[in-house]
Amino acid sequence: MARNLTKMYYVYLLKLGNGKIYTGSTPKLEERIAEHRNGYCESTKSLRPVKLVWYSCFEDRLAARRLENYLKKGSGQAFRNRHLV
Repeated sequence: MARNLTKMYYVYLLKLGNGKIYTGSTPKLEERIAEHRNGYCESTKSLRPVKLVWYSCFEDRLAARRLENYLKKGSGQAFRNRHLV
């Protein structure tokens, strides 16, 4: 039986302890979320606890990065707030 060895890339949204939303991307979602939760990420360690509120996966790293960048900007933030969180 053949196994699907395609590497997946994830875009994710975290709700931070201060109520704000953090947007990130990674090829290893579970590990990255654990890093955020355990305080290993400079950008979120003082804003714990964090809660994963949304994610999406892609086979293409560039597509994941494009969505991440879009969700971090004005109209992307508005879309995120209306439809994803």
